[in-house]
Amino acid sequence: MLLVANKGDHTLGLVDASGAAQIATVNESGITGHEVIASPEGAHAFVPIYGDSGVGLPGTNGSTIDVFDIATRKLIHTIDFGHGVRPHCPVFDAKGAFLYVTTELDQSVAIIDPRSFKIVGSIPTGQPESHMLAISPDGTRGYTANVGPGTVSVLDLVARKTLAVIPVTKHIQRISVSPDGQWVFTSDTEKPRLAVIDTRSNKLDRWIDLPGHGYGSVSISGGKSLLIALPDVNAVGVIDLASLSFVKSIPVPAAPQEIIIRPDAKFAYVSCSGANQVAAIDLLTFRVTPIAAGRGADGLAWAR
Repeated sequence: MLLVANKGDHTLGLVDASGAAQIATVNESGITGHEVIASPEGAHAFVPIYGDSGVGLPGTNGSTIDVFDIATRKLIHTIDFGHGVRPHCPVFDAKGAFLYVTTELDQSVAIIDPRSFKIVGSIPTGQPESHMLAISPDGTRGYTANVGPGTVSVLDLVARKTLAVIPVTKHIQRISVSPDGQWVFTSDTEKPRLAVIDTRSNKLDRWIDLPGHGYGSVSISGGKSLLIALPDVNAVGVIDLASLSFVKSIPVPAAPQEIIIRPDAKFAYVSCSGANQVAAIDLLTFRVTPIAAGRGADGLAWAR
């Protein structure tokens, strides 16, 4: 089951990936959820309710996370922060012990017990607009893309503290970590290029030029390649991680946003918000199959 945060419809979409069709939608409790994650055992979906605007823009400030039962397709719980925090990106650690959620207005990452649905702690990022989060393969480090400052915060998830703030550029979006934990990738939203950060030195190592502005990215083929959404050219780019160079573009429907890999590593799924679709990319042939989704399809997650 593929989960899709349909921003324009304020719904959580459920897609049967084998049948390539959205089979149901569930209304969110507020306006609106941008991202979604499924619990490791596949029972629950967590949708942070961000608000009605984009990062750094005026608008309502979300203060809750919706918890859905995937089997019954019902909202079963609301996690309430008690004040506006604009909760955005949810990520589980490798063991599924904690759910980490960026809370922009608190300049932090909240820590949630996914069994009790309780907020059990937080980690400061030291920066505003900590929008997206990626976790190292060993689960000890977190990296946030701080959009407006154009920085990346390095977090010690064990000690729950900020280790470093890495200057990148004026404005960034999205973030991912290579499977070996050596590289962190984030996109410059003002120039068509991808930042490559060395996690050993916590410094910007180099830039990779792109044919369009980059957005969400994810590693494939055991870390040999990186896929990156290129929304202004309606494509997904392929980057060779051995040479750290751009290789090719794969045409997809309008405005690709986020990319996830199916657990069997045979397909990548790309939310295409401009087309209200999800593109399924066969990672052997790079053949693309569009799947109808809701308006403004954005955040993606896989429910086992």
